[in-house]
Amino acid sequence: MKRVVITGMGGVTALGDSWDAIETRLRGGVNAVRRMPEWDYFESLHTRLACPLPGFTAPAHYPRKKTRSMGPVSMYSVRASEQALADAGLAGDTTISDGRMGVAYGSSSGSVQPIRAFGTMLETGKMTDVTSNSYVQMMPHTAAVNVSLFWDLKGRIIPTSCACASGSQAIGYAYEAIQSGKQTLMLAGGAEELSGPAVAVFDTLYATSTRNDEPHLTPRPFDAARDGLVVGEGAATLVLEEYEHAVARGARIHAEIAGFGCNSDGAHMTQPTAGTMALAMQLALKDAQLPPQAIEYVNAHGTSTDRGDIAESHATAQTFGARMPISSLKSYVGHTLGACGALEAWWTIEMMKRNWYAPTLNLTNVDPACAPLDYIVGTGRELDAEYVMSNNFAFGGINTSLIFRRVR
Repeated sequence: MKRVVITGMGGVTALGDSWDAIETRLRGGVNAVRRMPEWDYFESLHTRLACPLPGFTAPAHYPRKKTRSMGPVSMYSVRASEQALADAGLAGDTTISDGRMGVAYGSSSGSVQPIRAFGTMLETGKMTDVTSNSYVQMMPHTAAVNVSLFWDLKGRIIPTSCACASGSQAIGYAYEAIQSGKQTLMLAGGAEELSGPAVAVFDTLYATSTRNDEPHLTPRPFDAARDGLVVGEGAATLVLEEYEHAVARGARIHAEIAGFGCNSDGAHMTQPTAGTMALAMQLALKDAQLPPQAIEYVNAHGTSTDRGDIAESHATAQTFGARMPISSLKSYVGHTLGACGALEAWWTIEMMKRNWYAPTLNLTNVDPACAPLDYIVGTGRELDAEYVMSNNFAFGGINTSLIFRRVR
């Protein structure tokens, strides 16, 4: 089996588009949550909180011929991928379009605006707002194909539209494609655009935070006073590469993917199961041929929902015991849905490279219903870790676990 390394990383997030800017916010303990007065229009929506991008404009060099098939979610994906390719030293390299590079990319859904156009068509019978690009902007695999088309990539395309596990599943499947020798390089990641309907999905389940006048105090993963999640947006992309190929071209290696586990609860659409969550972690350990004690930090899914945090904490404790250092990056940028698995993988690797792990914001009193773990709070934690794990769990009971190895 081939070794798989990460040679490029990039993204667009509510904390910034460069690691330097992001790390400054992480170390400063500043989240990106803000009140959304424009959502007052939605009369029955309980939350008014979100983590939007501070501002996004398509770069001037993007040709209209390629952007007309893109909604915001695809645009975020392409911009994140452009940054990752530049970081990998592959920007402008025509060899990536010879079939050796593929794409694995995910989002919960496509863009929202075309859905409005089709809804108007159904309600009024008029197709005024429906265009030839409406479907391709809203289809679930719009991010994956637009990334491929933008760089004329001719390798395999693996779309992953599985809610909160979309980004991590994309990285895992890209890893397996290279590991098995099917591809030499893969662009892998996830994206999500913010919208009222995306928030309403969780609001109807009473799973959103309603601290509408205290945005800096929410979300609160694992905290006894948590009252739900905050939805965010953005995108992150990793360049995955076969190890020997990366070495041969003199690429900088950020980390190695050591293991991947993925399974399903097979039990309930929205209520997680701790036992199968733990099994996903154990599958990743088996794939990496590592004992549990080799893992020195876990990046939690940590959504700040009642049952989710409890189930995840018990699954983690079942696998690693109470010793495990753990924190949730969603306390800074909210739940970025299809993007979170890729975004959190990127940030986890950056933290591993620097021996510093961000704390969970707003975690002042761990819920006694959560399992005992070494919850990182305060100013963060200095750790010299060789192996770290990043976990994500999605609606439908989809569980993913990724293990990264530090390359010294």
